[in-house]
Amino acid sequence: MFCKQCGSPIEDGQELCENCKANGANSNAGTTQNINVNVNSGNTNTNPNAKSKIAAGLLGIFLGSFGVHNFYLGFTGKAIAQLLITVLSCGMLSFASAIWGLVEGIMILTGSMNTDAQGNPLKD
Repeated sequence: MFCKQCGSPIEDGQELCENCKANGANSNAGTTQNINVNVNSGNTNTNPNAKSKIAAGLLGIFLGSFGVHNFYLGFTGKAIAQLLITVLSCGMLSFASAIWGLVEGIMILTGSMNTDAQGNPLKD
């Protein structure tokens, strides 16, 4: 458990730590405090907007010639370039964008590319 006022760890059944009790529980009434407490001990990404690293990597490997993985991650400029290379060449240059997608898919899965277009880290 954590102190309701300062966020420091306390024993179960208590609402305030000894320091906050000594300073008076209502001395900070009317003020707002932002307390960030990291409860997770692992490196898991709990961001609800985070994209899946595995999904992005597999999309890059299997559908990379169409830029699907870049659309998924929000890199629309690169995605449109890959799509246009494939479509406008009637598939004759699709091997180039497929290799591009394969390389990016592997980079995503190995962690070399670990953020989406908005800078959010990819989740495992």
